[in-house]
Amino acid sequence: MSGIYIHIPFCKQACFYCDFHFSTSLKKKDALVHALIKELELRKEVLVNHKIETIYFGGGTPSLLTDNELQLLIDSVYKNYSVINNPEITLEANPDDLTDNIFEKYRAAGINRLSIGIQSFFEDDLKNMNRAHNAEEAKTCLKVATEYFDNITIDLIYGIPNMSLEKWNKNLEMAFGYGVNHISSYALTVEPKTALDAFIKKGNYPPIDEALALEHFNHLVDKTNEQGYVHYEISNFGKPNYFSKHNTSYWQGKPYLGIGPSAHSFNGNQRSWNVSNNSKYIEAIQNNELPSTLETLSKEDQYNEYIMTGLRTIWGVSLNKIEQSFGNDYLLHLKTSTEKFINEGLLTFSKDFDENQDRMETLKTTQKGKFLVDGIASELFILN
Repeated sequence: MSGIYIHIPFCKQACFYCDFHFSTSLKKKDALVHALIKELELRKEVLVNHKIETIYFGGGTPSLLTDNELQLLIDSVYKNYSVINNPEITLEANPDDLTDNIFEKYRAAGINRLSIGIQSFFEDDLKNMNRAHNAEEAKTCLKVATEYFDNITIDLIYGIPNMSLEKWNKNLEMAFGYGVNHISSYALTVEPKTALDAFIKKGNYPPIDEALALEHFNHLVDKTNEQGYVHYEISNFGKPNYFSKHNTSYWQGKPYLGIGPSAHSFNGNQRSWNVSNNSKYIEAIQNNELPSTLETLSKEDQYNEYIMTGLRTIWGVSLNKIEQSFGNDYLLHLKTSTEKFINEGLLTFSKDFDENQDRMETLKTTQKGKFLVDGIASELFILN
Protein backbone atom coordinates (compact mmCIF):
# COMPACT_ATOMS: atom_id res chain seq x y z
CA MET A 1 0.00 0.00 0.00
CA SER A 2 1.21 3.50 -0.84
CA GLY A 3 0.13 7.12 -0.76
CA ILE A 4 0.28 10.09 -3.10
CA TYR A 5 0.98 13.60 -1.82
CA ILE A 6 0.11 16.53 -4.09
CA HIS A 7 1.63 19.90 -3.17
CA ILE A 8 -0.41 23.00 -3.98
CA PRO A 9 2.08 25.89 -3.67
CA PHE A 10 -0.25 28.87 -3.33
CA CYS A 11 -1.42 30.99 -0.38
CA LYS A 12 -3.40 34.21 -0.11
CA GLN A 13 -0.74 35.62 2.21
CA ALA A 14 2.36 34.48 4.07
CA CYS A 15 1.96 33.33 7.67
CA PHE A 16 4.84 34.79 9.68
CA TYR A 17 6.04 31.40 10.99
CA CYS A 18 5.81 29.37 7.77
CA ASP A 19 8.82 28.05 5.84
CA PHE A 20 6.98 25.77 3.40
CA HIS A 21 7.24 26.43 -0.33
CA PHE A 22 4.42 28.59 -1.68
CA SER A 23 3.64 31.69 -3.75
CA THR A 24 1.11 34.42 -3.01
CA SER A 25 0.64 34.99 -6.75
CA LEU A 26 -1.98 32.82 -8.47
CA LYS A 27 -0.90 33.78 -12.00
CA LYS A 28 0.57 30.35 -12.69
CA LYS A 29 -2.24 28.35 -11.05
CA ASP A 30 -3.72 26.97 -14.30
CA ALA A 31 -0.31 26.01 -15.66
CA LEU A 32 0.62 24.45 -12.32
CA VAL A 33 -2.51 22.28 -12.21
CA HIS A 34 -1.82 20.98 -15.71
CA ALA A 35 1.80 20.31 -14.73
CA LEU A 36 0.63 18.31 -11.70
CA ILE A 37 -1.59 16.21 -13.94
CA LYS A 38 1.28 15.62 -16.33
CA GLU A 39 3.70 14.69 -13.54
CA LEU A 40 1.18 12.12 -12.32
CA GLU A 41 1.27 10.63 -15.82
CA LEU A 42 5.07 10.80 -16.13
CA ARG A 43 5.62 9.00 -12.84
CA LYS A 44 2.92 6.35 -13.02
CA GLU A 45 5.48 3.53 -13.32
CA VAL A 46 6.96 4.42 -9.91
CA LEU A 47 4.10 2.78 -8.02
CA VAL A 48 3.01 0.30 -10.68
CA ASN A 49 3.17 -2.60 -8.22
CA HIS A 50 1.47 -0.71 -5.39
CA LYS A 51 -2.11 -0.02 -4.43
CA ILE A 52 -2.84 3.62 -3.59
CA GLU A 53 -4.68 3.86 -0.28
CA THR A 54 -4.32 7.59 0.45
CA ILE A 55 -4.29 10.83 -1.54
CA TYR A 56 -3.28 13.99 0.31
CA PHE A 57 -3.55 17.58 -0.93
CA GLY A 58 -1.09 19.69 1.07
CA GLY A 59 0.46 23.08 0.72
CA GLY A 60 0.37 25.95 0.64
CA THR A 61 -3.39 26.19 0.62
CA PRO A 62 -5.05 23.48 -1.49
CA SER A 63 -8.50 24.97 -0.84
CA LEU A 64 -7.51 27.78 -3.23
CA LEU A 65 -8.14 25.30 -6.05
CA THR A 66 -11.66 25.01 -7.42
CA ASP A 67 -13.58 21.79 -6.93
CA ASN A 68 -13.22 21.16 -10.68
CA GLU A 69 -9.43 21.47 -10.47
CA LEU A 70 -9.33 19.08 -7.52
CA GLN A 71 -11.56 16.68 -9.44
CA LEU A 72 -9.16 16.74 -12.40
CA LEU A 73 -6.25 15.82 -10.14
CA ILE A 74 -8.15 13.04 -8.38
CA ASP A 75 -9.31 11.66 -11.73
CA SER A 76 -5.71 11.66 -12.93
CA VAL A 77 -4.66 9.57 -9.94
CA TYR A 78 -7.39 7.02 -10.70
CA LYS A 79 -6.47 7.02 -14.39
CA ASN A 80 -2.77 6.35 -13.87
CA TYR A 81 -2.59 4.32 -10.64
CA SER A 82 -4.27 1.35 -9.00
CA VAL A 83 -6.43 2.79 -6.21
CA ILE A 84 -8.19 0.82 -3.48
CA ASN A 85 -11.91 1.12 -2.90
CA ASN A 86 -12.69 4.12 -0.68
CA PRO A 87 -9.19 5.56 -0.26
CA GLU A 88 -8.57 8.27 2.31
CA ILE A 89 -8.52 11.57 0.36
CA THR A 90 -7.50 14.54 2.50
CA LEU A 91 -7.71 18.22 1.60
CA GLU A 92 -5.90 20.86 3.64
CA ALA A 93 -8.11 23.94 3.79
CA ASN A 94 -8.26 27.38 5.34
CA PRO A 95 -11.45 28.52 7.07
CA ASP A 96 -11.92 31.55 4.80
CA ASP A 97 -12.19 29.25 1.76
CA LEU A 98 -14.85 27.01 3.28
CA THR A 99 -18.17 28.52 2.27
CA ASP A 100 -21.53 26.79 2.69
CA ASN A 101 -21.81 25.39 -0.83
CA ILE A 102 -18.28 23.98 -1.15
CA PHE A 103 -18.62 20.94 1.11
CA GLU A 104 -21.02 19.01 -1.12
CA LYS A 105 -18.72 19.69 -4.09
CA TYR A 106 -15.74 18.34 -2.15
CA ARG A 107 -17.64 15.17 -1.29
CA ALA A 108 -18.74 14.77 -4.91
CA ALA A 109 -15.08 14.98 -5.98
CA GLY A 110 -14.22 12.11 -3.63
CA ILE A 111 -12.65 14.07 -0.77
CA ASN A 112 -13.58 12.38 2.51
CA ARG A 113 -11.26 14.04 5.03
CA LEU A 114 -10.65 17.72 5.76
CA SER A 115 -7.60 19.18 7.48
CA ILE A 116 -8.57 22.70 8.54
CA GLY A 117 -5.91 25.22 9.56
CA ILE A 118 -7.60 26.85 12.53
CA GLN A 119 -4.37 27.53 14.51
CA SER A 120 -6.29 29.59 17.11
CA PHE A 121 -9.86 30.67 17.82
CA PHE A 122 -8.66 34.08 19.04
CA GLU A 123 -8.42 37.15 16.81
CA ASP A 124 -5.22 38.56 18.31
CA ASP A 125 -3.35 35.27 17.77
CA LEU A 126 -4.47 35.05 14.15
CA LYS A 127 -3.38 38.64 13.44
CA ASN A 128 0.00 38.03 15.08
CA MET A 129 0.49 34.99 12.82
CA ASN A 130 -0.74 36.91 9.74
CA ARG A 131 -3.37 34.26 9.05
CA ALA A 132 -5.76 34.94 6.16
CA HIS A 133 -8.88 34.06 8.19
CA ASN A 134 -10.40 35.58 11.30
CA ALA A 135 -11.78 34.03 14.47
CA GLU A 136 -15.40 34.20 13.33
CA GLU A 137 -14.56 32.37 10.09
CA ALA A 138 -12.79 29.67 12.11
CA LYS A 139 -15.89 29.03 14.19
CA THR A 140 -18.39 29.32 11.33
CA CYS A 141 -16.56 26.95 9.00
CA LEU A 142 -16.35 24.24 11.67
CA LYS A 143 -20.03 24.55 12.47
CA VAL A 144 -20.90 23.90 8.82
CA ALA A 145 -18.08 21.47 7.98
CA THR A 146 -19.10 19.05 10.74
CA GLU A 147 -22.54 18.80 9.15
CA TYR A 148 -20.99 17.38 5.97
CA PHE A 149 -17.81 15.62 7.13
CA ASP A 150 -17.24 13.21 9.97
CA ASN A 151 -13.50 12.86 9.35
CA ILE A 152 -12.09 16.29 10.19
CA THR A 153 -8.79 17.28 11.72
CA ILE A 154 -7.89 20.78 12.82
CA ASP A 155 -4.50 22.38 13.43
CA LEU A 156 -3.83 24.30 16.63
CA ILE A 157 -0.64 26.09 17.67
CA TYR A 158 0.55 26.23 21.29
CA GLY A 159 3.53 27.86 22.97
CA ILE A 160 2.60 31.30 21.63
CA PRO A 161 4.50 33.83 23.79
CA ASN A 162 2.36 35.38 26.53
CA MET A 163 -0.54 32.96 25.87
CA SER A 164 -1.91 32.02 29.28
CA LEU A 165 -2.77 28.43 30.14
CA GLU A 166 -6.38 29.57 30.54
CA LYS A 167 -6.44 30.92 26.97
CA TRP A 168 -4.85 27.74 25.61
CA ASN A 169 -7.45 25.71 27.48
CA LYS A 170 -10.24 27.78 25.87
CA ASN A 171 -8.82 26.93 22.44
CA LEU A 172 -9.00 23.23 23.31
CA GLU A 173 -12.48 23.47 24.80
CA MET A 174 -13.77 25.15 21.63
CA ALA A 175 -12.19 22.43 19.50
CA PHE A 176 -13.81 19.72 21.62
CA GLY A 177 -17.13 21.55 21.40
CA TYR A 178 -17.28 21.10 17.64
CA GLY A 179 -16.84 17.34 17.97
CA VAL A 180 -13.83 17.05 15.69
CA ASN A 181 -12.34 13.57 15.80
CA HIS A 182 -8.70 14.52 15.22
CA ILE A 183 -6.42 17.35 16.34
CA SER A 184 -2.90 18.11 15.09
CA SER A 185 -1.15 20.50 17.45
CA TYR A 186 2.31 22.00 17.13
CA ALA A 187 4.50 24.26 19.22
CA LEU A 188 5.20 27.62 17.63
CA THR A 189 8.73 27.30 16.27
CA VAL A 190 11.09 29.83 14.73
CA GLU A 191 12.38 28.66 11.36
CA PRO A 192 15.38 30.45 9.80
CA LYS A 193 14.65 33.22 7.31
CA THR A 194 10.96 33.45 8.20
CA ALA A 195 9.28 36.74 9.08
CA LEU A 196 8.91 35.52 12.66
CA ASP A 197 12.66 34.93 12.86
CA ALA A 198 13.30 38.50 11.72
CA PHE A 199 10.76 39.97 14.15
CA ILE A 200 12.34 38.23 17.14
CA LYS A 201 15.87 39.25 16.13
CA LYS A 202 14.74 42.88 15.84
CA GLY A 203 12.98 42.73 19.20
CA ASN A 204 9.54 43.21 17.65
CA TYR A 205 8.19 39.88 18.93
CA PRO A 206 8.82 38.03 22.19
CA PRO A 207 11.24 35.06 22.02
CA ILE A 208 9.84 31.54 22.23
CA ASP A 209 9.38 30.34 25.82
CA GLU A 210 10.20 26.61 26.02
CA ALA A 211 8.82 26.32 29.57
CA LEU A 212 5.50 27.79 28.44
CA ALA A 213 5.38 25.44 25.43
CA LEU A 214 5.98 22.45 27.72
CA GLU A 215 3.18 23.58 30.05
CA HIS A 216 0.82 23.90 27.08
CA PHE A 217 1.91 20.52 25.69
CA ASN A 218 1.29 18.68 28.97
CA HIS A 219 -2.12 20.32 29.28
CA LEU A 220 -2.90 19.31 25.69
CA VAL A 221 -2.00 15.69 26.42
CA ASP A 222 -4.11 15.59 29.58
CA LYS A 223 -7.18 17.24 28.08
CA THR A 224 -7.24 15.23 24.86
CA ASN A 225 -6.90 12.05 26.89
CA GLU A 226 -9.91 13.06 28.99
CA GLN A 227 -11.89 13.53 25.78
CA GLY A 228 -11.04 10.06 24.42
CA TYR A 229 -8.34 11.02 21.91
CA VAL A 230 -5.38 8.70 21.43
CA HIS A 231 -2.00 10.45 21.42
CA TYR A 232 -0.68 8.28 18.60
CA GLU A 233 2.10 10.61 17.38
CA ILE A 234 3.80 13.48 19.17
CA SER A 235 1.75 16.16 17.41
CA ASN A 236 -1.36 14.11 16.58
CA PHE A 237 -4.38 13.13 18.64
CA GLY A 238 -7.15 11.03 17.12
CA LYS A 239 -10.29 9.29 18.29
CA PRO A 240 -10.21 5.53 17.60
CA ASN A 241 -10.59 4.85 13.84
CA TYR A 242 -9.74 8.48 13.00
CA PHE A 243 -5.95 8.36 12.83
CA SER A 244 -4.50 9.91 9.66
CA LYS A 245 -3.81 6.95 7.38
CA HIS A 246 -1.66 9.07 5.09
CA ASN A 247 0.62 10.52 7.76
CA THR A 248 0.79 7.17 9.57
CA SER A 249 2.21 5.65 6.38
CA TYR A 250 5.08 8.16 6.57
CA TRP A 251 5.87 7.21 10.15
CA GLN A 252 5.70 3.50 9.37
CA GLY A 253 8.12 3.78 6.44
CA LYS A 254 5.70 2.96 3.61
CA PRO A 255 6.55 4.20 0.10
CA TYR A 256 4.88 7.35 -1.14
CA LEU A 257 4.97 9.59 -4.18
CA GLY A 258 5.21 13.38 -3.93
CA ILE A 259 3.81 15.43 -6.80
CA GLY A 260 4.41 19.14 -7.30
CA PRO A 261 7.14 21.69 -6.55
CA SER A 262 9.13 20.89 -3.37
CA ALA A 263 7.26 17.57 -2.89
CA HIS A 264 9.25 14.61 -1.52
CA SER A 265 8.99 10.92 -2.46
CA PHE A 266 10.26 7.76 -0.76
CA ASN A 267 10.54 4.15 -1.97
CA GLY A 268 12.14 2.45 1.02
CA ASN A 269 15.79 3.16 0.36
CA GLN A 270 15.74 6.23 -1.86
CA ARG A 271 14.34 9.70 -1.34
CA SER A 272 13.74 12.32 -4.01
CA TRP A 273 12.44 15.87 -3.98
CA ASN A 274 11.23 18.25 -6.64
CA VAL A 275 12.63 21.72 -7.24
CA SER A 276 11.15 24.39 -4.95
CA ASN A 277 10.36 26.84 -7.72
CA ASN A 278 7.01 27.00 -9.50
CA SER A 279 8.33 28.34 -12.82
CA LYS A 280 11.21 25.86 -13.04
CA TYR A 281 8.87 23.02 -12.07
CA ILE A 282 6.30 23.89 -14.73
CA GLU A 283 8.92 24.36 -17.44
CA ALA A 284 10.59 21.02 -16.71
CA ILE A 285 7.31 19.08 -16.69
CA GLN A 286 6.22 20.74 -19.95
CA ASN A 287 9.48 19.43 -21.44
CA ASN A 288 8.73 15.91 -20.14
CA GLU A 289 11.50 16.20 -17.56
CA LEU A 290 11.27 15.38 -13.86
CA PRO A 291 12.75 18.30 -11.90
CA SER A 292 13.86 16.18 -8.97
CA THR A 293 16.97 15.28 -7.01
CA LEU A 294 17.55 11.67 -5.93
CA GLU A 295 19.31 10.49 -2.79
CA THR A 296 20.06 6.88 -1.91
CA LEU A 297 19.82 6.39 1.84
CA SER A 298 22.68 4.59 3.54
CA LYS A 299 22.02 1.86 6.07
CA GLU A 300 22.79 4.38 8.79
CA ASP A 301 20.33 6.89 7.29
CA GLN A 302 17.55 4.29 7.22
CA TYR A 303 18.30 3.30 10.82
CA ASN A 304 18.30 6.90 12.01
CA GLU A 305 15.04 7.62 10.23
CA TYR A 306 13.37 4.60 11.79
CA ILE A 307 14.53 5.69 15.24
CA MET A 308 13.22 9.22 14.74
CA THR A 309 9.81 8.24 13.36
CA GLY A 310 9.33 5.25 15.65
CA LEU A 311 9.94 7.15 18.86
CA ARG A 312 7.41 9.80 17.83
CA THR A 313 4.58 7.23 17.68
CA ILE A 314 2.72 4.94 20.07
CA TRP A 315 4.15 1.97 18.15
CA GLY A 316 7.70 2.77 19.17
CA VAL A 317 10.86 1.13 17.85
CA SER A 318 10.81 -2.65 17.46
CA LEU A 319 14.00 -4.32 18.65
CA ASN A 320 13.17 -7.29 16.44
CA LYS A 321 13.07 -5.03 13.39
CA ILE A 322 16.37 -3.39 14.36
CA GLU A 323 18.06 -6.77 14.58
CA GLN A 324 16.48 -8.21 11.43
CA SER A 325 16.83 -5.11 9.23
CA PHE A 326 20.11 -3.66 10.46
CA GLY A 327 21.96 -6.36 12.41
CA ASN A 328 23.18 -7.09 15.90
CA ASP A 329 25.72 -4.23 15.98
CA TYR A 330 22.92 -1.71 15.51
CA LEU A 331 20.85 -3.39 18.21
CA LEU A 332 23.77 -3.25 20.61
CA HIS A 333 24.32 0.42 19.79
CA LEU A 334 20.66 1.16 20.48
CA LYS A 335 20.64 -0.61 23.84
CA THR A 336 23.85 1.07 24.92
CA SER A 337 22.89 4.58 23.82
CA THR A 338 19.45 4.42 25.47
CA GLU A 339 20.74 3.61 28.96
CA LYS A 340 20.98 7.20 30.23
CA PHE A 341 17.54 8.10 28.86
CA ILE A 342 16.00 5.05 30.52
CA ASN A 343 17.67 5.99 33.80
CA GLU A 344 16.27 9.51 33.46
CA GLY A 345 12.76 8.16 32.86
CA LEU A 346 12.58 9.49 29.30
CA LEU A 347 12.56 6.16 27.45
CA THR A 348 11.32 2.71 28.39
CA PHE A 349 11.39 -0.82 26.99
CA SER A 350 7.99 -2.49 26.87
CA LYS A 351 6.72 -5.95 25.97
CA ASP A 352 4.11 -5.98 23.22
CA PHE A 353 2.59 -8.38 20.72
CA ASP A 354 2.74 -8.06 16.95
CA GLU A 355 -0.12 -8.76 14.51
CA ASN A 356 0.65 -12.49 14.74
CA GLN A 357 0.51 -12.31 18.54
CA ASP A 358 4.23 -12.99 18.78
CA ARG A 359 5.88 -11.34 21.76
CA MET A 360 8.16 -8.44 20.87
CA GLU A 361 10.12 -5.79 22.72
CA THR A 362 9.77 -2.14 21.77
CA LEU A 363 11.48 1.09 22.79
CA LYS A 364 9.09 3.94 23.51
CA THR A 365 9.14 7.43 24.94
CA THR A 366 7.60 7.97 28.37
CA GLN A 367 5.19 10.83 28.99
CA LYS A 368 8.12 12.77 30.43
CA GLY A 369 10.17 12.15 27.29
CA LYS A 370 7.57 12.99 24.64
CA PHE A 371 8.23 16.73 24.53
CA LEU A 372 11.99 16.08 24.17
CA VAL A 373 11.74 13.24 21.67
CA ASP A 374 13.50 14.86 18.69
CA GLY A 375 16.55 15.70 20.78
CA ILE A 376 16.57 12.24 22.36
CA ALA A 377 16.31 10.50 18.99
CA SER A 378 19.21 12.49 17.55
CA GLU A 379 21.46 11.23 20.36
CA LEU A 380 20.63 7.64 19.39
CA PHE A 381 21.65 8.15 15.77
CA ILE A 382 24.59 6.41 14.14
CA LEU A 383 26.66 9.00 12.28
CA ASN A 384 28.06 8.17 8.85
